[in-house]
Amino acid sequence: MATLYLTEQGTWVQKENQRFIIQVSKTQKLEVLMREVEKIMVFGNIQLTTPAINACLKNQIMVLFLNQSGMYNGHLWSLESTNINHEIVQIQKQNNSGFQLNISKAIVYGKLMNSKRLLMRINRKRKISEVDKAIAGINSDINSLELVYNLDQLRGYEGVGAARYFPAFGHLITNPEFGFSLRNRQPPTDPVNSLLSFGYTLLFNNVLSLIITEGLSPYLGNFHYGERSKTYLAFDLMEEFRSLIVDPLVLKMINKPFLSKKDFETSESNGGVYLTGLGRKTFLTHFENRLNETVSHEDLQSSISYRQAIHLQIRRYKKSLLSDVSYEPFVRDI
Repeated sequence: MATLYLTEQGTWVQKENQRFIIQVSKTQKLEVLMREVEKIMVFGNIQLTTPAINACLKNQIMVLFLNQSGMYNGHLWSLESTNINHEIVQIQKQNNSGFQLNISKAIVYGKLMNSKRLLMRINRKRKISEVDKAIAGINSDINSLELVYNLDQLRGYEGVGAARYFPAFGHLITNPEFGFSLRNRQPPTDPVNSLLSFGYTLLFNNVLSLIITEGLSPYLGNFHYGERSKTYLAFDLMEEFRSLIVDPLVLKMINKPFLSKKDFETSESNGGVYLTGLGRKTFLTHFENRLNETVSHEDLQSSISYRQAIHLQIRRYKKSLLSDVSYEPFVRDI
């Protein structure tokens, strides 16, 4: 089962028997068997015919609609897969401050621990003093989580950890064509921030789709919150995977390098820096390869892909939600 990425603007997707016919141009047409597609990511101006949409609903193929730069707009999914009993429990847990704090502490612990271990792993040979200082600081933040008694405190430590992490991350970039010292977004103002934002968006969409397939509402989170209704649970459960999947991929794409400055362009509308069409396709290929890389997980004896690890973590969360079992974050060994 695969993710179908549709990025070429003006593409049409039709249904013919048990296949999707993807009309990229007048002369370029692709055919994909429906049984081989798990979800479809639609970037920008892509058209799906009504029969194609109905086929997705019938075969439980999730369709995620994104703008051209990858920001989430919405999704298409059959209501038959919604589990109202799970959502009722999620709503009840919204008033359980103890549950929310414990889940959130585990999530932040996983995020900080994986961030620290990424810096440690890459800095073994580099031995950059600024990175060592960031590692020590993040380790202190991790130890302080035991003293956190409310979500506002926890968000503070998570923010401090990020403020230590990203400048250290910038020191690990060896390609002189790229520089990075400060995380910014909406819009990203340089190529590194552009890659991080695009990678995090792809990670978010994978987490979101798996949450929904597990019959959970992605809108009922614990750590992230706001006045507007957003998919806060997806933001929560992607945190521990940022420095496992996206961040090392960004370093690889820049340092090898698989991308150069010519793979980016500046938007006239908002001044943001984004991947070109060709650069986006290159990154998507490597992102999929990263999701398919194998890793060990405590819940299984055999190695699994990162995509499967995400799914197992969502099931861990579901178990903690329905059975009051403590949520254990996924922390990769160094």
